[in-house]
Amino acid sequence: MKSEDIKINDWQRIFIGDVPIDFYPEVIIRIAIIYLVLMVSMRLMGKRMASQLSRNEMIGMVSLAAAIGVPLQSSDRGILAIVVIAAIVISIQQLVARLSSRNEKTETLTQGNITMLIEDGCLKLHEMKKAGITRERAFSQLRGDSLNHLGEVKRLYFEAAGTFTLIKNDNIVPGLPILPIWDKEYQAELSEVCDDLVCEECGKVSKEKHEGRRCENCNHSKFIQAVK
Repeated sequence: MKSEDIKINDWQRIFIGDVPIDFYPEVIIRIAIIYLVLMVSMRLMGKRMASQLSRNEMIGMVSLAAAIGVPLQSSDRGILAIVVIAAIVISIQQLVARLSSRNEKTETLTQGNITMLIEDGCLKLHEMKKAGITRERAFSQLRGDSLNHLGEVKRLYFEAAGTFTLIKNDNIVPGLPILPIWDKEYQAELSEVCDDLVCEECGKVSKEKHEGRRCENCNHSKFIQAVK
């Protein structure tokens, strides 16, 4: 289309386009067939597609979405290409799923691995950095599970699918508060300050009180009072 053919008040071009009006009944047939192809594809990809997408399933969805757009809107493009692409995507997905079920290394390679973010109330900062998870993101997840400090956490895992798994500590110990630092009054209502000191960066508890010490876990130099 040339620039002189584009006019801001050309409502027919904006809403109908350059295709003849007779193409729109055909669009209904095309979308019905495409919908059927997608429904069958999702069914053949397995139940996980209906619950949570892994990396491979996300790639499959993007591939199908990219294939749908052009033949749905262009009268000169056939629908057979979508069927072929869907068949290829399904075949690859099933092959990867079959290999992953037989070999744990293949599953780790294609899906990623689980990461431990918190261990016994202490942040594993190196693992968090590799996973791209900030302290505030982890704290937000814990606050969403109605926790007030790290002493309540036994383990926090970051699953390969991108979800969090929390295991609470049966024997709650003093820990680093996870509420926003400016919300001190509410923190005081929920938790009691204790004599133990905790690293402000990673939450490692330290009973030592000598000046100039550094955290044995992250080498941070600032400590605050833990809460329980």
